[in-house]
Amino acid sequence: MTTAPASATFSVNGREVTHSGEHRTHLADFLREDMALTGTHIGCEHGVCGACTLMQDGRPVRSCITYAAACAGRDIRTIEDFSDDPLMARLRAAFKQHHGLQCGFCTPGMLATGYDIVTRLPDADEARIREELSGNLCRCTGYMGIVAAIRAVLAEGPHAIPAAPVRTPAIGAAIGVGLLSGAVAPAPAAPAQSAADTAPALPASRPAPLTDGTRLHRAVDLDLPADQLWPVLRDIHAVAACLPGAAIEQVDPEGRVIGSYTTRIGPMKASFRGTAYVDYDDAARTGTVSGSGGDGSSRSRAQGHIGFSLTDRDAATPGCRLEVEMLYKIGGPLAQIGRPGIVAAVVDQILDSFTANLVARAQGRNAAAEPAAAPGTLALLFGVIRRIVRLPKRG
Repeated sequence: MTTAPASATFSVNGREVTHSGEHRTHLADFLREDMALTGTHIGCEHGVCGACTLMQDGRPVRSCITYAAACAGRDIRTIEDFSDDPLMARLRAAFKQHHGLQCGFCTPGMLATGYDIVTRLPDADEARIREELSGNLCRCTGYMGIVAAIRAVLAEGPHAIPAAPVRTPAIGAAIGVGLLSGAVAPAPAAPAQSAADTAPALPASRPAPLTDGTRLHRAVDLDLPADQLWPVLRDIHAVAACLPGAAIEQVDPEGRVIGSYTTRIGPMKASFRGTAYVDYDDAARTGTVSGSGGDGSSRSRAQGHIGFSLTDRDAATPGCRLEVEMLYKIGGPLAQIGRPGIVAAVVDQILDSFTANLVARAQGRNAAAEPAAAPGTLALLFGVIRRIVRLPKRG
């Protein structure tokens, strides 16, 4: 028995179209394959991930589980239809400002859901926004930037869906970061600025103690006695020489240090410039470093507190133990990829290089120790896996 083809006429981005084909053809497939509207992304094809979300009669729907034949008489709007929509333009700008995307695959669906939230729920708080976004999965951002972007648009005031959407004659595929540019004319180019020009102003006094953030503890056994290592650890210039990527600009008598630190987390490189206050207890062989800084290029920022100590091991085991306790917070684009597991892997790489350079300097070898290469993406991945499955270190 042959089943007659399905036929349904509906509106897509203001244009009347007719689907004539298999009953089981999903709306997402029809839009992408028959109409070349590839801004609608397909992920799970089970209505779970939300990447295919678009607007049907003004409400978000999952196009991967919506049959095209069931759309007769409906009004469908894909992400391409929002190029000149003023409210969507504000959402795109907020997503860009708050770093609400990374790879961009989920962004069309996120924008559709965000559009629904700001028009339907003008008083939504963070908890309600997160609840509404629970059907849209993002593997990159951790949702913080997305939530912040939607809250920023909500804070501008109540929004109503335009009665007659403004449409452009040409419909193009919009993917990834291109979604954030829309059809808005680019602003005049600003004069080029260096990272130093755009770096935040340095604080002139001690910052308030950091009370919350991510904690990280590390302990390293070294083959030299504490008495031999402490003078090197006590010398801030020697420490900087042992720390890959560190440079000191100024040391004040009250213990304030102005300097910079360059690091790389996966594909992203950041050069932080900031201040730190260093205190030592020579009798106990302990010290603290508290500081903050920013990267002018990426607009990332960091604040942290480090406590460290050197203690001799027992008489039967020569050498000493260096313990480091960190409390830190990261903001801006670097926070999008600076998950605790990844940061821990970076710290492990840096600490390995630092302790090797520290021991060499204490022994009078390699007075200007060569900094290790910044850990790349594969090294970070291996480091995270090693920490999870507790593989022994090589060498």
